[in-house]
Amino acid sequence: MTNTAWQIAVVGAGPVGLALALHAARLLPQAQVTLFDARPADRDMSADGRTLALSLGSLQFLQRLGTWPGSAAQAIDEVHVSQQPPSFGEAELRLRAAELGVPQLGAVLAYGALVAPLQRAWEAEVAAQPQRLRSRFGTPVAALKGLGDGVEVDAGIAERYDLAVVAEGGVFADQARKALSADYGQTAWVGQVTLEGGTPGLAVERFTRQGPAALLPLPPHADGRARAAVVWCVARDDDPVRELDDAQRLAVLNTIFPPVAGRLTGITALKSFALGLNAERTLVEGRVVRIGNAAQTLHPVAGQGLNLGLRDAAELVGLLRWAPDIDAALRRAEWARAADRWSMIAATDFLARSFTWKLPGAAAARGLGLAALQALPPVKGWLARRMMFGSR
Repeated sequence: MTNTAWQIAVVGAGPVGLALALHAARLLPQAQVTLFDARPADRDMSADGRTLALSLGSLQFLQRLGTWPGSAAQAIDEVHVSQQPPSFGEAELRLRAAELGVPQLGAVLAYGALVAPLQRAWEAEVAAQPQRLRSRFGTPVAALKGLGDGVEVDAGIAERYDLAVVAEGGVFADQARKALSADYGQTAWVGQVTLEGGTPGLAVERFTRQGPAALLPLPPHADGRARAAVVWCVARDDDPVRELDDAQRLAVLNTIFPPVAGRLTGITALKSFALGLNAERTLVEGRVVRIGNAAQTLHPVAGQGLNLGLRDAAELVGLLRWAPDIDAALRRAEWARAADRWSMIAATDFLARSFTWKLPGAAAARGLGLAALQALPPVKGWLARRMMFGSR
């Protein structure tokens, strides 16, 4: 293990940035770690209800950090993926935790329920070790400048660090365009629904003519009624959702999802987001590393964006822990993350683009693919492991 007292700047205090800073504080005992974020530290993140879907690998990483808010999360025990008729009948793919020998496939929880314990754990580390750990909340980073053997971080005052890790996220529409960028011409409508007759712990994804729609199980209402997050992707130029009222949206969703999902009985107001691919060709540029949404923003069709970012964070810190120097660790990180990163980028890009193709038989081909996966247990198991743990 290196004994070098590196100075590390982490830019962005979302789930990925906080996880990396906390992991580095514990595995790099000689390093000085400073966390920057534009938001004030006293902003109540627990009220942020945006929905996150985490894989089993991400859940286990957060458990190792001691920040997994188990009671606030709903386990995913089964995933049901199907193609909406009339294309290729009722082809479906079912992944069950029990069949794969794991306690669960993943979990769903609110953004605030994940960020709040991560921030509390980080601030506890800062309070215990103020000589080497610092929080700079309410301090936006204006610029990063490479210095050859370091990086200058401009956050009102220019300061030198040995390494800067950028983990700021943001949605596709608000991001500056990176080296690989594609606007899919799709909109995601997101919100929550109330269900009757569904199966607890069941996540449902439905391929429709316009795009994928998904239901992600959430902890039940206080009165015991089942609820789920809904992600409904449609073509932006021919948006069938925008002009509908809540009752009409609920009625349409009940025609989209299969009976196994249960009956949707209530819906919240839906918010819309533009969808696209926005990715860097490389994670490393000099002494600056980009991870999570700062490195790649993906279509939600596979639900892997945050999981990819948490794997970025875990592996980067692990490599820094044993590297003889920062540059050796960064060279290794670029290579070590390539297979996982590019396979996820390629898979989500292919699926997202497939909904824009006007080729005859495109939907039937997706249905055939689902049927083939369901009929081949070894391949289905391999796919499930990739979704839970990434490429290892």
